[in-house]
Amino acid sequence: MSRIRILVADDSLTVRKRIVEVLSAQPDFEVVGEAGDGREAIEACQRLRPDVVTLDMMMPVMTGLAATEYIMAYCPTPILVVSSSFNRGELFKTYDALAAGALDVLEKPAGDEPDSAWEQRLAGMLRLISRIKVITHPRARLANLGDGRPELRATPPPLGDLRDPRLVAIGASTGGPGAIVDILQNLPPGFPLPVLIVIHISHAFGTGFAEWLNGLSPFPVAFGRDGEPLPGPGACRVVLAPPDRHLVVRDGQVRLTRDPERHHCRPSVDVLFESVARELGSRAVACLLTGMGRDGASGLLAVSRAGGATLAQDESTSAVFGMPREAIRLGAARQVLRLDQIAPALAALARPRS
Repeated sequence: MSRIRILVADDSLTVRKRIVEVLSAQPDFEVVGEAGDGREAIEACQRLRPDVVTLDMMMPVMTGLAATEYIMAYCPTPILVVSSSFNRGELFKTYDALAAGALDVLEKPAGDEPDSAWEQRLAGMLRLISRIKVITHPRARLANLGDGRPELRATPPPLGDLRDPRLVAIGASTGGPGAIVDILQNLPPGFPLPVLIVIHISHAFGTGFAEWLNGLSPFPVAFGRDGEPLPGPGACRVVLAPPDRHLVVRDGQVRLTRDPERHHCRPSVDVLFESVARELGSRAVACLLTGMGRDGASGLLAVSRAGGATLAQDESTSAVFGMPREAIRLGAARQVLRLDQIAPALAALARPRS
């Protein structure tokens, strides 16, 4: 059996050697190269063509974010961000890297973890993402070419009418940050419905996600507050599930719970979608985006059975076609759309019909 070939990039020699030591102890891994800055990481990735890259964010010469953008534009490779950066600015760079195509993020060891716990998480995450066939992200390539032409947005096929649309619910996991930004930025001004979002990000890195998204979204974004009234139609607000809390809709309110995990996830997309199906039925729109696993598939089916509109992202634009595939397999998605078709579809569905 061929071994998983890994490139390790970190400007700290101590951290780099620790990661190399951990990985070299695994019989199914081969560390094929090391890099001490972003430029070295790019050059090594192009030369060695590894199966996966571990990448620090804060590096000299070129940052981890710049390296991610270049790698995903010119030699797309699964990237695991390994970072100890938890201040606001550095967290935002991590989210930017995830939006640019990095697949996941793991905090660096703090030194107080149970024996081998961090090492096992690192190895497990690398085995998982090394199997993902990543898609090319053109952002850096277009920037380098100076191409300022606006991207053409495709018009989706008709999805049918909702008589009294009240809410959009979105679920995402791996590859989700960039997909969510794309949708929010391409909704029309004056989009009239509230948007509730569940995305899978680890607790350590999730605390600043709402603020980061708020800075990129044309509509206000905030973590949900338990017991707040569900925003009504009129002016769009984006309500995000906070780390380690399920987000549900109940009795006209946004509720946050510590109920058990679903599919090893809290927050869970299924939990949100199922509550939306019960509360709003045919007045809801649910959209399942890129992600690993099957969270959200049965919830999307519940919305569809309740008469709501259901969308799933297609394979060609999904970083990981796991969650949408499961929904399609169940017959839960009334339409399967490219990412560039989703915002126009939501805009069309949000228009009330007489």
